[in-house]
Amino acid sequence: MAIALLTIYAFFLGFILLFSLTQLQLTWAYVKAKRKSTKSTPTLDLTKPLARVTVQLPLYNEKYVVERLIDQVAKLDWPHDRLEVQVIDDSTDETQSLAQDRVNHWCNHGMDMVLVRRPDRSGYKAGALAYGTDRAKGDFIAVFDADFLPPKDMLRRVIPWFEDERVGLVQTRWGHLNRGNNMLTRIQAFALDAHFSVEQNGRNTLGHFINFNGTAGVWRKRTIADAGGWQPDTLTEDLDLSYRAQLKGWRFQYLENVVSPAELPAVMNALRAQQYRWNKGAAECVVKNLPLVLSSRTLPFSTKLHAVFHLMNSTIFVSILVTALLSLPILMVKQHHPEFRVLFNIAVVFTFALFVLIGFYAVAHKNYRQGWRGAVHFFSIFPLFLAMSMGLSLHNAIAVLEGYSGRRTPFVRTPKIGAQGDGVKWVRNAYLKSAITPLLLLELGIALYALIAMAYAFHVKDFGLVPYHAMLAFGFGAVFYYSLAHSIRTAG
Repeated sequence: MAIALLTIYAFFLGFILLFSLTQLQLTWAYVKAKRKSTKSTPTLDLTKPLARVTVQLPLYNEKYVVERLIDQVAKLDWPHDRLEVQVIDDSTDETQSLAQDRVNHWCNHGMDMVLVRRPDRSGYKAGALAYGTDRAKGDFIAVFDADFLPPKDMLRRVIPWFEDERVGLVQTRWGHLNRGNNMLTRIQAFALDAHFSVEQNGRNTLGHFINFNGTAGVWRKRTIADAGGWQPDTLTEDLDLSYRAQLKGWRFQYLENVVSPAELPAVMNALRAQQYRWNKGAAECVVKNLPLVLSSRTLPFSTKLHAVFHLMNSTIFVSILVTALLSLPILMVKQHHPEFRVLFNIAVVFTFALFVLIGFYAVAHKNYRQGWRGAVHFFSIFPLFLAMSMGLSLHNAIAVLEGYSGRRTPFVRTPKIGAQGDGVKWVRNAYLKSAITPLLLLELGIALYALIAMAYAFHVKDFGLVPYHAMLAFGFGAVFYYSLAHSIRTAG
């Protein structure tokens, strides 16, 4: 039994370590590229007619943000005779009338803006995008989710990159409208900043696959068709299409300096919905796309390796959960089986993953906060980020395992509350569902389990895992508290 526990524990620790090594390479590539910074930026050739662009706004029950979105898109600096805006609305509530009013308003001001209503909601977001793409007038298609506010000059800065006929997608960086709302939004901003700087840039610099992030990007219409179009068989249609397109040989371009701000989920109910969709969808894409990547005869080994950990990055939550649950039994094995002491001494190498993570996130954080104040902020928020990642591991691991098993569930979009700036609107929200479920009791149970592990550590005077168990207790306890409190305050 002891050997079996050690083997399972080492396997999942090994996955975390290997994942961290790929993150280390991305960090190095990002830092190296930033130091060189010699890449020229293409500009619009005003001697030629500008490209025709279709902007797609897929909506489903977004009454809190729909007007803000449409009005912002109407400000895009692109000639009206070369711009089409599709408001693809599958809504069943008052969003319909709000969207229609704004579309009518901007049509009266000379814009080519149309409200697209489908016969049914088949295929969810992927189905909506496919329906709109079939009817799009543009050669390039920009996509924005309901909570995004694209900058006015976005198209002028993005479209020139398509002068290279091999480029099929240009993705821009997400900004945050409500970074300072509360602890949840600050932690999410911290994590997303790393993805949208080190991770996306690192892969792009090394020539590996990156992904369309579902919004704030522009596609070459021909690329979508060549890759097989939008398909609804995963919850992350963006990641799926990204891999199919790049397997076809299309190049993607990532622009860190073009920022499209958006709303971060400020309540746990919404964050859970988003995390579930992202993590389950990523696992579904592993099943669908990873065999195609590994069997490719044209991709180099390094690109295949990075694709493995890119597609499987949500599996990190399974590893976190398993190692968390096994940590107390492993501590007991250490106490009662001194013959394994040499193995525990060797296991210190796994702490290398923590230092890699610190470097990965520190490099990204430095872009936004520098100096000693930035360092203080980093070392205050990084432990909170780790703890909350641990706290969400049960919820996210279930989503991942459902994705691997092929269990199908409907697309549940992230509920928005129209947050912008500091402070959360503690009001009832028609789209927020209660997070008070049996799963919540399991999360509370794991928090208590971590406290028991700490008590045992003090009993046997082995304090090596005490900080780890403290973060587990805090993370699962915080997830339990926020889920309960936010459900009581906001669930419609």
